[in-house]
Amino acid sequence: MLTCAAALALAVVGFFWYYGSPKYTDAGYRPVQPIAYSHKLHAGDLGMDCRYCHSQVEISPHANVPSIKTCMNCHALIGKQNEKLIPLREAWAESRPIQWVRIHKLPDYVYFNHSAHLRVGVGCIECHGNVADMEQVMQMKPLSMGWCIECHRNPEPRLRPVAEVTNMKWKPGSDQAQFVAQFVKEKSIKPPQDCSACHR
Repeated sequence: MLTCAAALALAVVGFFWYYGSPKYTDAGYRPVQPIAYSHKLHAGDLGMDCRYCHSQVEISPHANVPSIKTCMNCHALIGKQNEKLIPLREAWAESRPIQWVRIHKLPDYVYFNHSAHLRVGVGCIECHGNVADMEQVMQMKPLSMGWCIECHRNPEPRLRPVAEVTNMKWKPGSDQAQFVAQFVKEKSIKPPQDCSACHR
């Protein structure tokens, strides 16, 4: 009887541990956006760099959402007859921002600095997945505390040359171990693991 009760208790804890975790509840989140913007077309097929639209990501803690002016830099000339762009043109004519739905959101009590991660060679793909293959962007990783700590404890597999942080097609070369050892030394990469690093 005691064994059955213990097994049931473990099953209940296991159920909530997985099905209540961000790995289950958050990964896969894909909201409907006001405009059907294809990252696959822009970042993938056309090869646009993430930093064209998210222009402040290297110098700011936040990855800015592009302004409508950024979109119209191209779409004032391109896709004039595309019906999918009607909401964009209407917003531009009315000087009204597009109300994009945020996909990757950390709790308010968590501090995350995009620029700090990019400066030490953590590629966009590590947290956001390969957006160049996504017709519609979705949250690929759980972005949980445990997931972040795992990376802070062992960052080496996620490091790449800083010039390649936005390159979704980059693959490590045969000299990756040598590069990482030298890079970690040069940049003094020692990700903090204490609470105050992310909870300020």
